[in-house]
Amino acid sequence: MRIRMLTGWMLCGMVMAQTASKPLHADRVVVLKKERTLQLLSGGRVIRSYKVALGGDPVGAKTRQGDHKTPEGIYVLDSRNAHSQFHRSIHISYPNARDRAAARTKGISPGGDVFVHGLPNGYGWAGASHRLKDWTDGCIAVTDDEIEEIWKAVADGTAIEIRP
Repeated sequence: MRIRMLTGWMLCGMVMAQTASKPLHADRVVVLKKERTLQLLSGGRVIRSYKVALGGDPVGAKTRQGDHKTPEGIYVLDSRNAHSQFHRSIHISYPNARDRAAARTKGISPGGDVFVHGLPNGYGWAGASHRLKDWTDGCIAVTDDEIEEIWKAVADGTAIEIRP
């Protein structure tokens, strides 16, 4: 009986492990700034959701360099850096043509270097507590474990929509 129960438990564990290890693949990313949430979507369905920290002044769209706002609009995750000052970073294609044109009419720089990233290197111990306060310069921050999962789930060229 004990061997049978152990074997059954081991088989159940193997099935659970196979299900849990199935790789995620997202074809779109949506960020809901007000809810502080990043969603991975596949075929229009949310397959994973993460709580995030945003720029230090998160209300409203990014319009200029140094405003500490996270952009709003539709962009592309266009490149990645495994050796950034944060635990992995995926670049967001801000500013787009509309952002550059709006900044040009005001005579200001729209800024750039906006990423989805993990915690600063050496601060992984902070984990989810980093979300207690918006702290980035306009980026979208998740935990180190979460950026690892996002990194594997999205390909370069994936659309990201950042909503108010």
